[in-house]
Amino acid sequence: MASRERVETRVLGVARVLWLTVVLIACVLPLLYMLLLSVRPLQAVLQDPLGVPSPSELNLEAYRKVIASPEDGGYGLLSFFGNSLIVALGSVVATVLLSVLGAYAATRLRFPGKNIINISFFACYMFPGIVMAIPLFVLFSRLGLRGELPALIVIYLASTVPVSVYMLRNYFRSIPRALEDAAMVDGCNRAQVIVRIVLPLAMPSIAATSLYVFMIAWNEYLFALLFLLESRDNWTVSLGLAQLDDISVSATVLMAGSVLLTLPVIALFFAAERLLVEGLTAGAEKG
Repeated sequence: MASRERVETRVLGVARVLWLTVVLIACVLPLLYMLLLSVRPLQAVLQDPLGVPSPSELNLEAYRKVIASPEDGGYGLLSFFGNSLIVALGSVVATVLLSVLGAYAATRLRFPGKNIINISFFACYMFPGIVMAIPLFVLFSRLGLRGELPALIVIYLASTVPVSVYMLRNYFRSIPRALEDAAMVDGCNRAQVIVRIVLPLAMPSIAATSLYVFMIAWNEYLFALLFLLESRDNWTVSLGLAQLDDISVSATVLMAGSVLLTLPVIALFFAAERLLVEGLTAGAEKG
């Protein structure tokens, strides 16, 4: 019996390693191929699309063309990164602030219609974004806010706040209420309890929520197209990358733009991973 369990354990271990290897290859290979295409000369790509460049063949001309301004013969993608950063960080800050307060109220406070409101947060996320596109377009057009980055941040809040409240609410429920009661006995008010007790313990969930909001705001295309198309100076990087989807644009330039769009999200993933671990260990430390 014991030998059978050892065999099953080994087989499951090998199967797990094989499965993780397949998943890793499926995730990394497209990114690697995209990176290789972006640093190869166009002529070499046309002759051998699957070839691996030698060190002497590495060429960053595609990145120069993507970053350079239109006056210098480029596509000006670098100027759009600042706009995307403003929109993404603004969406993260506003969403986390509203979601923390909303999630805390949904889990700790008692008020009429609480259950209905909790259900509505999740129900809002079930509607596709295109349903809100036309009403929001008409509303912001009448307000004269089309083409403005703050307006785009407000629009993103309509889709990120409900699901963020739902995500944080589940984590807040796991925080012992006795910790908050003890803080109030020591003289803390509700705001101090949230800042000193709830937020440090909920940091892993807040980090995950922030990453989720940042990815949505950084990669979102539909609302950016609807509200910023007429204001090129306020284009986000997703709109800037869309202009490379043309037959006149080489594959190397398109891949270089895709790499630049992807790198901030990948870097944020690694940073968020460390933040999640730090938040978990900080919450487990005594005192």
